[in-house]
Amino acid sequence: MTSSAPHASEPMATSDLALPKLHQGKVRDVYALPGDRVLLVATDRVSAFDVVLPNAIPRKGEVLTRLSEFWYGKTGDVVPNGFVAVLDAHNAAEFGVEDPRYFGRSMVMRRAEVLKVECVVRGYLTGSGWKDYQASGAVSGIVLPEGLRQAERLIDPIFTPSSKAEPPAHDAPMSFAEVEALLGVEVANAVKLRSLALYRFGAHLCGENGILVADTKFEFGMIDGEPCLVDEVMTPDSSRFWPADQYEPGRDQPSFDKQPLRDWLAARWDKQSAPPSLPLEVIEATSERYQEAYRRITGADLPPPAL
Repeated sequence: MTSSAPHASEPMATSDLALPKLHQGKVRDVYALPGDRVLLVATDRVSAFDVVLPNAIPRKGEVLTRLSEFWYGKTGDVVPNGFVAVLDAHNAAEFGVEDPRYFGRSMVMRRAEVLKVECVVRGYLTGSGWKDYQASGAVSGIVLPEGLRQAERLIDPIFTPSSKAEPPAHDAPMSFAEVEALLGVEVANAVKLRSLALYRFGAHLCGENGILVADTKFEFGMIDGEPCLVDEVMTPDSSRFWPADQYEPGRDQPSFDKQPLRDWLAARWDKQSAPPSLPLEVIEATSERYQEAYRRITGADLPPPAL
């Protein structure tokens, strides 16, 4: 009898594990594992303008998971984290998930009390930061020098946190004083310093491989009383990656993230009706951009999909 389940190498738009589901986000589904472990499944769903699109992007979830694994390995001795393992054929029986569709795209993490702050670090003036600067000369209350151009590199990276809102609400900028009021002074300062340190380390490593990290977002959770790094780390979903050899301030930059997909949608979608299906060339181009970011940063190809 032929199974109707998707092949492991096909895009995964939904997950269907026989485990307690704790949360479903735009991309990740979180399941409870025995003890103090959870399983973060990075599907191939893609969102734009806060809406999940009807098409999945092949291998996107694997890029998010494998790249996060890479960064956890590089930074774990300096910034504590909740990472345990990436699910694969060697540990599947240990964690009770032996469906190969989930190999390479799922992270086993320690359970954490996730902090309600998005820890955004900006090294370049772009996105909402550029809009804020144009309007007020500041980003998240941080006054910047006059006369900066779009995509200008900042003298020092800045910590510009935002609230973590549940859909349909949107994240909103927070001042550092608001972060201190929410998390307490000690934890607020810890996540700020750790976010800035992670950004500087990641930006340096990426720079050596021809990628500029314009900005990125970290998430922290409390584990044994310590604010630890959780969720994805410096991926094309949580960061703006620009090719260094094409960088030119004063304009939009080419990127290794889903910006081309957003540009295609912006020209064709009113953001009120249901989003249109993406053409094959946009899907393939987006998948390749994600994989190219992985190749450049890690120096390796994405491992073959599980069969």
